[in-house]
Amino acid sequence: MIKRLWLALGMFTLLGVSISAQAQKDRFQQKVKYEMDVKMDVVSNQYTGTQKLHYTNNSPDTLYRAFYHLYYNAFRPNSMMDVRSRTIADPDRRVMDRIQNLQPNEIGILEVKSLKMNGKAVNFAHEETILEVDLLEPIAPGETAVFDMEFFGQVPLQVRRAGRDNSEGIRYSMSQWYPKMAAYDVRGWHANPYVGREFYGNFGDFDVKITIDKDYLLGGTGYLENANQIGKGYEDAGVKVPKSSGKTLTWHFTAPNVHDFMWAADPNYTLEKKQIPNGPMVHLLYVKNEKTEENWSKLMQYTIDAIAYCSENFGEYPYKQYSVIQGGDGGMEYPMATLITGHRNLRSLVGVTVHELIHSWYYGVLGFNESSEPWLDEGFTTWGTSVVMDAVFEKDPNFTHNGSYRSYFRLANAGYEEPLTTHGDHYNLNSAYGPGTYNKGAVFVEQMSYVVGKENFDKALLKLWNDFQYKHPNGNDVIRVFEKVSGLELDWYYDYFIASTKKIDYGVKAVEADGNNTKITLERVGMMPMPLDVVVTYQDGSQELIYMPLVIQRGSKPEEAGIPKRVATQKWPWTNYTTEVSLGRPISEIKSVEIDPSMRMADVNRENNKMEVSVEMQKK
Repeated sequence: MIKRLWLALGMFTLLGVSISAQAQKDRFQQKVKYEMDVKMDVVSNQYTGTQKLHYTNNSPDTLYRAFYHLYYNAFRPNSMMDVRSRTIADPDRRVMDRIQNLQPNEIGILEVKSLKMNGKAVNFAHEETILEVDLLEPIAPGETAVFDMEFFGQVPLQVRRAGRDNSEGIRYSMSQWYPKMAAYDVRGWHANPYVGREFYGNFGDFDVKITIDKDYLLGGTGYLENANQIGKGYEDAGVKVPKSSGKTLTWHFTAPNVHDFMWAADPNYTLEKKQIPNGPMVHLLYVKNEKTEENWSKLMQYTIDAIAYCSENFGEYPYKQYSVIQGGDGGMEYPMATLITGHRNLRSLVGVTVHELIHSWYYGVLGFNESSEPWLDEGFTTWGTSVVMDAVFEKDPNFTHNGSYRSYFRLANAGYEEPLTTHGDHYNLNSAYGPGTYNKGAVFVEQMSYVVGKENFDKALLKLWNDFQYKHPNGNDVIRVFEKVSGLELDWYYDYFIASTKKIDYGVKAVEADGNNTKITLERVGMMPMPLDVVVTYQDGSQELIYMPLVIQRGSKPEEAGIPKRVATQKWPWTNYTTEVSLGRPISEIKSVEIDPSMRMADVNRENNKMEVSVEMQKK
C-alpha cells in the first residue's frame, strides 16, 4: 500500500496538480452537487440528459484537469472490461464472453456531447470509460466551478450490475448510468478505468428528474419529491393522484449527502412500503409472480429487523428511506437502495438483502474506497452479514463466522492468495479476489475482537462510525480507531494480515511434568505473530487462561466475558519461535492445553492447537 501511495504521489505532476505538504496531513472531502434532467426512450433503450455539476475543491491543491467516469462504455466488444473478462484465468460466469457478443443495439453507450465550465466550452476526450477534461482555468483551493453538460446514453443488455432486460425480465437496472466526476483525495485523482470491480465517488447532493413512459414504476436512491403527482403507491395516505394526460411521467428525486445515484424501472413492479417508527420508510419493488410472491411477502419484516439491529449496533441509519429492488445480476449496493435478483429461496433472499443493506453503513456512509481497498467494505459487510443473520434470521449453533474462516483457510492453503492491499481490478484471479476481500476481510474484523477484546471492539465500531461518517476512511484510519480505543499498538496486525500473505500457525509442542510443576512448550510455526489465549482445562473441569500478548502490541487486552479467568500474563517477543510456560501445578491435575478455543484467531492448522494430557505423560 505504501509503495502505491508514493507512486500515486509521483504521478501528481504528470496530472498537472500542484501538491502542497499540507495535503498529506489534512482530511478533506471534495463536494459535488448534481442537477440532472433525463429522458428515457423505452423503445430504443436510449436516453438523453443534461447535467449541471457544482464542484467545490476542498483540497489544498490547485486542480488543472478533471475526469469523469463513463461506465457504460465498458459494455462494448474489445473494451478493457471485455478483454479482461475473456482473458483472466477464471472468468466471472456472469460476464465471460458476453460483452464480445453484444449487438450494436445491445452495447452500452455513454457519450458527452458538450461540456462547459463556468459558461465556457472546454476541451475533452473520451478514453473508453473515462472522460478526460482540460480545464480552461485552474480550480484553486476553496473555489467552486460549475460544469454544464449534455450527454447521450444507451442502456446495455444486462451483463454485469447495470443494464436492461435481466435474466428475470426486469426492464431497467440503472446504475453507473450518468457521467460521474471522479474522486480526488490525498492520493490525487482516482480515474480508474472500469473493468468490472466496484466504485469510489465524491459525497454530494443529487437533484434528478427522469422522464419515462407513464406505465413504468421507479425506485432507487433518494426521495420522490412529487410523490403525490406520480402516485403508484408512493402518494401520502388519502391523497387523490391527478390522472396523467400524456404518455410520460417525470419523476423528481433528491438525495442529500450520497456518493452515487441508482434507479430501476419496470412496468410490472409491485411497490410495498412500511414506515419504521423513528426510522426510514422501507420500500420493496418486485415483479409479483409464483417465483417471488411467497418469499418477498416475508422480506419486509426481515429488512426492518435488520435495519433496527444495524442502527443499534453499528450506528443509526441516517437517511429517510431504504429500497430493496428486484433487478441487476445478483446483489449490488447503492446509496439508500440495493438491486438484487429475486427468484431465490427465503434464506438466500434475506441473506443477500442483509448483505447489501449492511453496505449502507460501510460503503454508503463511511464511504470506504471499494476500488483500491475492497477488503474494507466487503470485509466489514461480510462480517456484519453473519452477525445480523444470526440475530434476525436464524441462530447459528456453531461459530458464527465459520464460513468466512474456512473460505480464508482454503485460499491461504491453495497458494494463490494475494495481499489485500491489491487494487480490486488487479487481482490475478477472481478466485483470489472473492475469498480474500470478502472472507479474509471478514476474518480481519472478527479477529480484531480477539486482539483487542470484545468490549473494546464494540466501542471501536461505534467510534469508527461517529468519527468517519462521509469521510472515506482508509485502512490506516480503521487501525488507528482500534488503537485509540484499546490503547494497543496495532500496525503490525495490518502489516502482516492485510499487506502480506503470511499465515498464522501456533501449536502446543509439549506438556511435560517438571517435579510438582507442569511445563508447557508453545511454538510459532507460521510467519505471522499473534497474541495468544492459552486455556488450561483441569481434571475437575475448571479452566484458566494464560494470556500471552506480543511485546510489539505494547499492552494487554482486558479480560473478556465468557472467556476463562486469566491466571497469568506472559509477553512473547515475535522474534522467538518457542516459549515456555510454567503452570505451578502438577501434571496430574491437567486435562488439556488449548490455544484459542474461541476460534477467533485465524490459525491455518488447528490440529496442533490442543494437546490432551495422557496417562503416559503423567507418569513421565
